[in-house]
Amino acid sequence: MAQALLPDVIALDLGMPVLNGVDALCRIVPAVPSARVLCLSAHAEQRMIAAALDAGALGYLLKDCAYDELGKAIRTVAGGRSYLSPEVATAMVASLRSARHHGATAPSAQLSVRERQILQLLVEGHSTREIAERLHISAKTVGTHREHIMAKLQVKGIAQLTRYSIREGLF
Repeated sequence: MAQALLPDVIALDLGMPVLNGVDALCRIVPAVPSARVLCLSAHAEQRMIAAALDAGALGYLLKDCAYDELGKAIRTVAGGRSYLSPEVATAMVASLRSARHHGATAPSAQLSVRERQILQLLVEGHSTREIAERLHISAKTVGTHREHIMAKLQVKGIAQLTRYSIREGLF
């Protein structure tokens, strides 16, 4: 839709099924570089915020914001400036402080776009066959991606994978 409509501002919900908002953002920004993206989310997890901003979003706003804040965020992003709701800014400051003390990147940062897509579908409870059909790939390819995901995240089994995803705020 972004390519067809060529909007100036896109308000993007990060909590979408199949293709999560961050992965959608990774597709939208190169396809419509003139569009400015404001992410909307119910979550203030630092990793999600950082992933959205790294993918090209200019703003991040929590869904429970007041109407006035939404208008201000849209105007700010439309003007080419960044906008973070106060709760998000607080979470980002905490993240920066933590990163400075720990100096390590999260294992989930090592996942490819396809691996994150498959991870989301796995966490949503889809079978290997369903994922293969949905993504138009073979079940064996899905299995290979699942093995790589688990190795990169150092987890064993779908239950651990789901717990990791929830704990890390990936989806």
